[in-house]
Amino acid sequence: MAPKIFITGVTGYIAGDALYALSHAHPEFEYSALIRTQEKADAVKKAYPELRVVLGGLDDSELLKQEAAKANVVLHAADASDHEGAAKAIIAGLLEGHSKENPGYWLHTGGTGILCWEDMRNGTLGEWSEKEYNDWTGVDDLTNLPDDAFHRNVDKVVLEAGTKHGDMIKTALVCPPTIYGNGRGPISGRGRQVYELTKFILSSQFVPIIGKGKARWNNVHVADLANVYVLLTEAAVAGKSDDGLWGSKGYYLTENGEHIWSDVARSIGKQAESAGEVSKGLEERALSRDAAIEQAGFEAISWGFNSRGKAERARKLLEWKPTGRSIEDEIPEMIRIEKERLKSSK
Repeated sequence: MAPKIFITGVTGYIAGDALYALSHAHPEFEYSALIRTQEKADAVKKAYPELRVVLGGLDDSELLKQEAAKANVVLHAADASDHEGAAKAIIAGLLEGHSKENPGYWLHTGGTGILCWEDMRNGTLGEWSEKEYNDWTGVDDLTNLPDDAFHRNVDKVVLEAGTKHGDMIKTALVCPPTIYGNGRGPISGRGRQVYELTKFILSSQFVPIIGKGKARWNNVHVADLANVYVLLTEAAVAGKSDDGLWGSKGYYLTENGEHIWSDVARSIGKQAESAGEVSKGLEERALSRDAAIEQAGFEAISWGFNSRGKAERARKLLEWKPTGRSIEDEIPEMIRIEKERLKSSK
C-alpha cells in the first residue's frame, strides 16, 4: 500500500517546492493537500492530476484531524509556525489514527525568527552578535527557548506531542532561515525577506541600513530546504528511528550559509545600479524601526535582527548535502523577478 502524504501550504513557497521535490522523487506515494479555494485547487490539480484535494483552511479543525488520522506523514507548512489551533488538530488526528505499532510522522515547519528573541526583547536593531545556536551540540537550547520567542508557543505544542506521545507521534521540527531561489510550486515561487528587500530597493531607490547594519542571518536555497522534507519523509516511510531523528531532539535548522543584511542590501543596490534598474550613485540611508514597518512590514524589521545557527542534524542523520547556488549568486534573478512584479502592479 502506497504511503499517504498529507501536505498543507502547497500553494505557498515552502510546501509548493517540497511537493515538487517529493512527487518527483516518489511518484508512487499518494499525496493529498489542504487548499483553501477551488480556484487554487484547480491550479494545483492541473500540475498534479493524481493529487487529492482537501478543500478547507487551518481553522477547519475536524477536517485537519480527519486527514492527519489517515496520513502516514503530515507535512505542515501553511502558517504552521503561528497557528496553534491547526497544530493541535493535527495532534488529535495523529493520535486517533495511529498506534505504537503504526506511528504517524509529523514534519512541522517552524522558522528561525524564533532565534531573534534577544533582539526583539531588547529592542536592538542592526547590532553585531556572536550568539550562534547549533541543532546538534546545542539542541536543548533550541527546544527550551524562552516563551516570548517568536513562534515559541507552537514549537512547544509540537515538541510536547513528540515527547509525551513519542511512541505514536514522531515529530520533526524543520526550522528554515531566509529562503531564496525560484520555487517550483504550482502557484507561489517567491520568498519573502530578501525579495521584499529587493523590492524595497527598486521602488525606494536607496539602500536601507537598519541600526548599525551589522545584523546577521542564515540562508538556504529553497530546493535544498525541499530536500530536507524529502529525506525526512523517506526516513519516516522506512520507519527509521535513529536516536535524534524525531521527538525531543528532532529539531532541524536548515542553513547553508550566512549573510549580513546590510551587505546583501548593498550588493542588491550595486547590481541593480549596474543593470540600470535604479539611479546611478544609489545612496545608503538609515531606516528606523517605525519607518521600516510602515514601508515594508515585519520583513524590514527582520533586516535588523540576528538569527544564527548551525544546521548539523540533517547533515549527520539524513546525509543532507545542499547544492543550491548562493544568495549572492541569486541576486540578479531576484532583481528580475521584483522588477516584473513592480511592473505588473502598476
